[in-house]
Order: sequence, then C-alpha cells, then structure tokens
Amino acid sequence: MSETSPAPSLYAAREPVFPRRVSGYFRSLKWLILAGTLGIYYLTPWLRWDRGPDLPDQAVLLDLAHRRFYFFWIEIWPHEFYFVAGLLIMAGLGLFLFTSALGRVWCGYACPQTVWTDLFILVERWIEGDRNARLRLHRQKKWDLRKARLRLTKWAVWLLIGLATGGAWVFYFADAPTLLGDLVSGQAHPVAYTTMAILSFTTFFFGGFAREQICIYACPWPRIQAAMMDEDTLTVGYRDWRGEPRGKHRKEEQAAQRGDCIDCMACVNVCPMGIDIRDGQQMECITCALCIDACDDVMARIGKPRGLIDYLALSDEPRERAGEAPRRVWAHVLRPRTLLYTALWALVGIGLVFALFIRPAVEVTVAPVRNPTYVTLSDGSIRNTYDLRLRNKNTEARQFRLSVGGDPALRVQLEGAAEPIVGVPADTVQLMRVYVVSAPGSGPAAAASVPVRFWIEDLGNGDRAFKDTTFNGTGD
Repeated sequence: MSETSPAPSLYAAREPVFPRRVSGYFRSLKWLILAGTLGIYYLTPWLRWDRGPDLPDQAVLLDLAHRRFYFFWIEIWPHEFYFVAGLLIMAGLGLFLFTSALGRVWCGYACPQTVWTDLFILVERWIEGDRNARLRLHRQKKWDLRKARLRLTKWAVWLLIGLATGGAWVFYFADAPTLLGDLVSGQAHPVAYTTMAILSFTTFFFGGFAREQICIYACPWPRIQAAMMDEDTLTVGYRDWRGEPRGKHRKEEQAAQRGDCIDCMACVNVCPMGIDIRDGQQMECITCALCIDACDDVMARIGKPRGLIDYLALSDEPRERAGEAPRRVWAHVLRPRTLLYTALWALVGIGLVFALFIRPAVEVTVAPVRNPTYVTLSDGSIRNTYDLRLRNKNTEARQFRLSVGGDPALRVQLEGAAEPIVGVPADTVQLMRVYVVSAPGSGPAAAASVPVRFWIEDLGNGDRAFKDTTFNGTGD
C-alpha cells in the first residue's frame, strides 16, 4: 500500500517589508502631503466658527444628536443629504480623473493607509534604524533586553498615534474641548471610548503590521484601476530599452555592452510594497515614485542620465525606443477621457454650488390630517386639520405669520394661539397643528376638494415661503 504525499500548503507567511530611507523630489512631496493631510485631520475639530449664541461654534461638526452637519458657514440638514451624495460623486469622479491621468496617485500619496503607514515607518526608522538595522533586528530570533526595549518603544509610539487618530475622529461628532474633558475625566459616553478603541487598534494594526497587505488583499481599488487607465496614462515605469541588459559596470569595455541599470536593487529596497518595478506594471504598485528618487540618485552618482525609472506612458515607448523624445505631459493629460471626467466633475460641483445658494432660509411642509377628512362645526362651517412643520434655518429666532390662499372664504387658525403668528427658535423645526375653516354655504365648504396654499411670512425681513395642499368639503 503506497503512501500518498500530503497536499502542498497554499498559505505563504507574510515576509515583512523594510523599505530603505530615500531622499528626493517625490519623497519630499510625500512628506509635504503627509504633514498637510494629518494636520487637517487632527486640527480641524479644534477650529471655531461663530454661528450665534444658540448654535455650536465648532467649524466642522457632525451633530448626530440634532441631525446636522456643520461645515464652516454651511449647514446641511437631513433632508439635504443630496449635498453629501454630490460630494461623494465628485470624489469618485476626481479619483477616476487622477487615475486616468496619473495612475494610482491617490494610493501613493494621499490614501489614509499610505499616509499612516509612512508615519509608522518613520517612527520605526527613528527607533530601530534604517533598513539593514531593522532587518537584523527582525531576523534576530532571540529576544534580548535591547530588542524588547526597541520593540516596546516602537509599539508604544504607534499606540499613541492610533489613540490620537481615534480621538480626532470622535471629536468630529461632538464639541471637541468638551468631549476631551469628558474623556479624561471618564464621563464620556461608552460609544466614544468604544470608537476610539476600535480606531486605535485598526490604525495600530493596519499601519504597523498589515501595511502593504491592506493594499494588496483588502482594498478593491487595485483591481478596478485598470479600467480607468490606458496607454496614455502617466504612471511609474522602467525604461527597459535603456536599462537592459543590466549588470555591474566593472570595466569600460563591458559597460559599453550593457544598459544603464547596474542592478543595484536601490529601487527594490525603497519600495514600500516590496516589488521590483523593473518587472513591469504590477497590481501591487501604488505609484509612490520612491523608486524614481532612488534610481535618479544612483544615476547621478554613476554619471548616467536620470529618468531610467520615471513617470511615463506606454504610448511613448515606440518613440523612445526609436530615440525620439516623448510627447509633452499635457498631451497625455489633456485627452478625451480626462476632459470628460473633468467636465462631469465640474458639472456636479456647479450644480451643488447653485443648489446651495438658492436654498431658502425658511421651509414649510404640510400634512393634512385625514381622520376625519373634515369636521362640521356647530355653525355649519367646515374645518380641515393640518400638521405643519416650519423649518427656520436662520441663526436667530424668528416670528412667522401664517395665512392661507385659494379662496376668500377660507381662514386659518393656529391651535392654542389667538393670532396665526408663531415664533421658531434658531436652526429649529417647529411642529404645529393648524386649522383651515370655510364659512357655511361657501364654495370650498360645498366642494369635494379645492386647492389651498399655505403662506409663511418672516416678520423680520418679509421673506415668504408657501406649500400647496387641498381643502376637503362635503362634496354636495
């Protein structure tokens, strides 16, 4: 009886990537974007904006308790969620635009996973040293006092960054100074502590341990990006027609037979994804361009032209192989696909701005009470009942007068008030019960249904709003 060999394992353990430090134009650009994006994220909840005595003064606030979204001078109500939807559409179109023009620049420069991973690698480099030192520490099987000290220090700083990340997130949903005091004193809502704990852990794990695995396996964008790119897209690539055959240039006569690539592995050692850009376009590449900085530095030191690894388009390959200069950048960027995305993006943006400036400061909704449809009063008058919601978007309380149009025989009554005048606090929705009465024997009283228009007049500035509905009579 023969023994069968066990099936091979399909699981491969992750090999950590330890990118080497590099300097250059793109590395400096990434540091600038990192500082800008993290600065915006951490500092925005602390910005103040005066909206009046009865409204929150936090510049950016997602007030879920009162169902408001405040963004500086803009206030979004729940029924205006189309503004948020429009912004999401603009974000998607912007992502399509930049990807079609410059590849995965979002992934390489501004994606939160990239930004926090860069920050975590920076901390790791400060504490444990550059690539070779971190490799030696990783391969050291025995945990001595030095390794434990370095690892615990690194993890502690990572946890502090994660805690700041989770804390900054919850500050967007409540007044930041007040919430900070409650968090420190232990009086904050358990949801705040739970949210901070989850975000702290995910930031710690994603940025410290998962890193490139999130981009490769968890994020769907690498698999979608191909539909956004074509042969004119400018993306990071290797000019193999110039670099091959690669090899060390030890003798002058041999150098003449080789390409410019000296196989120094600098581009591989700085890659945060652990790939070799010389193998061609790969799903794992986030076009962070650090390999460009590394290769340009090597080319400058050996006296070769820069640009062996560079932003380039596939459509320029035949021209460059023939010794011709590539087309200008604008010729690749300004093409039908990118122009279409730009036009759509601009149209959505213009539409949102237009809708923002034409939205009224006062809105009214009317809901007829249908049980019963109408009531016959003792004097023969016919009365209809309505639930009216008056939304005051102003930053101060206002007085409003109610009236009804459609037929002179109709008059309006406000429940609990002698006059049809109601005060609505700032930034508030007021619900009220309103009656419309038709005199006996009048047209509306005898008709089955007649149109009615409710008018709301702001007594402070004369602004008016209306809502159409119907008045039900006896139908005689």
